[in-house]
Amino acid sequence: MRTLPIVVRLFCLALVVVATSSLEVLHSQTVDRSKPPALEAPPSMKLPQIQHLKLSNGLEVTLMEKHEVPLVQINVILKTGSAMDPPGKSGLATMTADMLDEGAGGRTALELADAVDFLGADLSASAGYHTTVVNLFTPLSKLDSAITLLADVVLRPAFPKEELERLRKERLTTFLQWRDQPQAISSVAFNALLFGSRHPYGTTPLGNETSVRSFSVADLERFHQQHFRPNNALVVVVGDVTPEHVEAMFERIFGQWNGGSVASGNWPQVSQVEQRVVYLVDKPGSAQSVIRIGRIGVERTTKDYFPLQVLNTILGGSFASRLNQNLREEHGYSYGAGSVFDMRPLPGPFLAASSVQTDVTDKALVEFMKEFADILKPIPEEELARAKNYVALGYPENFQSVGQIAAQLDEMVLYRLPGDYFNTYIPNVLRITGEDVETAARAYLDPAKMIITVVGDRKSIEKGIRALNLGPVEVLSIDDVLGKAPKL
Repeated sequence: MRTLPIVVRLFCLALVVVATSSLEVLHSQTVDRSKPPALEAPPSMKLPQIQHLKLSNGLEVTLMEKHEVPLVQINVILKTGSAMDPPGKSGLATMTADMLDEGAGGRTALELADAVDFLGADLSASAGYHTTVVNLFTPLSKLDSAITLLADVVLRPAFPKEELERLRKERLTTFLQWRDQPQAISSVAFNALLFGSRHPYGTTPLGNETSVRSFSVADLERFHQQHFRPNNALVVVVGDVTPEHVEAMFERIFGQWNGGSVASGNWPQVSQVEQRVVYLVDKPGSAQSVIRIGRIGVERTTKDYFPLQVLNTILGGSFASRLNQNLREEHGYSYGAGSVFDMRPLPGPFLAASSVQTDVTDKALVEFMKEFADILKPIPEEELARAKNYVALGYPENFQSVGQIAAQLDEMVLYRLPGDYFNTYIPNVLRITGEDVETAARAYLDPAKMIITVVGDRKSIEKGIRALNLGPVEVLSIDDVLGKAPKL
């Protein structure tokens, strides 16, 4: 029988001794399993310097250098979206954005997609209420070729008629599908009832059947010409580049982009909810009820941003929030419940929502109202500390990739946030007091002045809802919310 060398045997003996000693130490320690382990203090965050460049045509470029990996993210932000849709052309901004990469710079949609894939890049465009964003993610080695494709999409889209017809049919199909989707019905109903049809937040960014059928190539070209200007745009660059490289490259590719006059938005003031009203949208046979409750919230530049972040984390912004623990964990009414202050250039909605079992719709509404009332009371110190740690410890996750960093910079440049905003975010969260949260709750949450939308089976839930005496109950049909079903 072959024996192990003496050196190997001594090493194995040493391992046994160390392991035995470690076990003895572990057994000698007393572990208190009656409560979670104490959290360490959130780490400070120090990001690289944010640099600002300006091209000869006035185009502003914001840069953050990240040299750890040879990747680059470029976001071109146009300050236009569905809020700028012309009268009778609801959905034009989002259709224009969808058409940007459906052929550009002399390439067809397929040729453009092949060129992007060949570079190992990713190029996409989308529009929201106030912005249209064209995103490029590329390896550094392919940057010169990729940015040429980006410029083609931003500056030289073709808007081919056949692609418009295809996307038009897709959008009309989406409108038809919404009729079978309680979540979509609920979203459209809530926004329309809260903001009204004259406000941009009261209509869907995708438009409606009538407007979508009216779109022409000339409409898209006109919208693009009016709003895609360097004086109406911002650029964010994050990655393995230098200011000198970026400035020279953008001057060469975008320097001939001509500015011009751009129309400014003129949107109606929206009135705050003055009484609690329940809107029941009948979805016969629905296995669940989709509940949305809310009121007008705040704009992104509110001075109460940080108190509201902590407040909402406690109420419905995390798995351990009061709403989720109540409706999901304690009562089992739902797979999840939450809330959000959706902050935009104009005051957006405060929204609390959940999908609950049909037979407990009324009971779920009672629990929502209970949590809205309780959040106005002083917050226990332990719960406050837990919420602040949740926000603070999770914040660095937003800066793991060049794409994530660029998205954060998008928000900074759009809202003109301070240059040290990212590095001071965590300290700003941690200094929030219980009094700050209570003051914010009383300023922005009033359980007696909210609208409640419930999409569900009327015959199963109406009686229970009315018995709660939450306020007037108005019954709507799917046609009342979405209009007649489009014919394809």
